[in-house]
Amino acid sequence: MDEIPRDQLTGALRRGAVKKHVAAIHVSGKLTLLQRKLSNVLLLNAYDTLISSTRHQIDARTLCLMIGYNSNDIDTLKQSLRGLVETVAEWDMLDEKGQQEWGVSSLLSYAKLKGGVCEYAYSPALAEKLNDPKVFALINLNIQRRFTSGHALALYENCYRFVRTGSTGWWPIDLFRRLMGVDGSAYYETFKHLNAKIIKPAVAEVNRTSNIVVTPETRKTGRAVTDIRFRINDNPQLAILDIDDGGGVRHGPVYARLRALGVSDRLARQWLGSHGEEQVLSKLDYVEGKEGVRSKIGYLTAALQGDPERADEAPPSAPSPRAERLRRILEAVKARTPTQRDADKRLFMSQLPEARLRDDFERHGWLSPLNAARIARFWREMVPEMFEGEPEDEMQA
Repeated sequence: MDEIPRDQLTGALRRGAVKKHVAAIHVSGKLTLLQRKLSNVLLLNAYDTLISSTRHQIDARTLCLMIGYNSNDIDTLKQSLRGLVETVAEWDMLDEKGQQEWGVSSLLSYAKLKGGVCEYAYSPALAEKLNDPKVFALINLNIQRRFTSGHALALYENCYRFVRTGSTGWWPIDLFRRLMGVDGSAYYETFKHLNAKIIKPAVAEVNRTSNIVVTPETRKTGRAVTDIRFRINDNPQLAILDIDDGGGVRHGPVYARLRALGVSDRLARQWLGSHGEEQVLSKLDYVEGKEGVRSKIGYLTAALQGDPERADEAPPSAPSPRAERLRRILEAVKARTPTQRDADKRLFMSQLPEARLRDDFERHGWLSPLNAARIARFWREMVPEMFEGEPEDEMQA
């Protein structure tokens, strides 16, 4: 792959943080963790030209590195992009004249991968809303990469926009379930289950991972919990994740070398703030000393994330049997109609004996790690010819 042109890492990408529209945050609860991170990076990349351009592009490998994902697994990237196109964004707000406005749009109007480049677009109506600076919450991409739970990242996004007021205010429990993407689950209608499986783990990860500390409080009518809010304080241990917009770091020699390499101003300051000059300098020397690296910025990104081999230009190795099986399953899902997909999910869900398995499938769909063997057996029964030549006992793995 040729070196990534500098114009793909300038403009909005130099920020390292995305100003995400409140409406988009509210409806993206059912996105997987990967889809949520992907949505943020795509919005960051497009932000400067949301209104002036009808389509946007980003190098696919850079995209994968920015969300901390294996850049060789294009099938899962395709599946995630498909999920963004199929996700509905809904807004309900006051316009500049004080009139109520309701609207609905797909999160992405289209996405395509061609020649190592991801091209995508937003509908004009949604792009207008995403471009409105009065209703944005700031999402730091360096923080979002640390999250391992989609529910935790959803909680962080919905709390962080209230960081200056110190509290989210009271949310009805039904609204909170929607924000977390579990409003369609009968299991989470019971607050005991919601608290144990969603609230407590998400709060723990936000407090451990991000630059804020959140504390839940509930309000009851009788014995039933009806509302929830979150108190919000700065996390002093992780305050370094907030990027200082001051110019002090720009006078350093490491910053100058990053800029000479083609790294954007915002990204250079984010790396120096997160990793420190000594570590960045070490990785920079390592990358600049590598022979045959055609995308030094991509390689440096991977090196700072602790896995430089992911940026190597060597051809990817042959997929493992499990990866090949997953590819076949995703192809089978893709071939089904939307109605058939919904029916397949309901049928599979009805066969899961434990709540933790149903929860994992709700969060990850056909990529559910806890249900991998069951998913393989399910699709072998649905489409037997798809697994021709594969021993049946392999389905137990």
